[in-house]
Amino acid sequence: MNIDSIRTGYVIDHITAGKGMELYRLLGLEGLSCPIAIIQYAPSRKMGKKDIIKIDADMPLNFDVIGFVDPGATVNIIRDSRLVEKKTLALPRILRNVVKCKNPRCITSTEQELDHVFRLTDKGQKVYRCIYCDTKNG
Repeated sequence: MNIDSIRTGYVIDHITAGKGMELYRLLGLEGLSCPIAIIQYAPSRKMGKKDIIKIDADMPLNFDVIGFVDPGATVNIIRDSRLVEKKTLALPRILRNVVKCKNPRCITSTEQELDHVFRLTDKGQKVYRCIYCDTKNG
């Protein structure tokens, strides 16, 4: 397998094996017209197996989405084919428009312009609750 290096963009590394496609979907990468590589179940000394996503584009990237899907992932920021920054992620305290409230009686079901906002309530269990109706996500 041969995947070219990135000139300007991101390498999302150390994604738990099998979560790469979920991350791809939640980040909205299918709508981009730039080179994107998704490597699934790559061998890893540290993790056994992992997924990797390479994005060869200078675009805004929602780190909260990545932290929500896999808080152990890392993001390498590449500029002019050089690593300029490496970010380690954690569970975000607030999620805005990442997931939708499942409660049909929540105000977000009737008020379409409202953001779907969830607050982290239990870091150990990855429990998020809607700020409007307190419904648990997940």
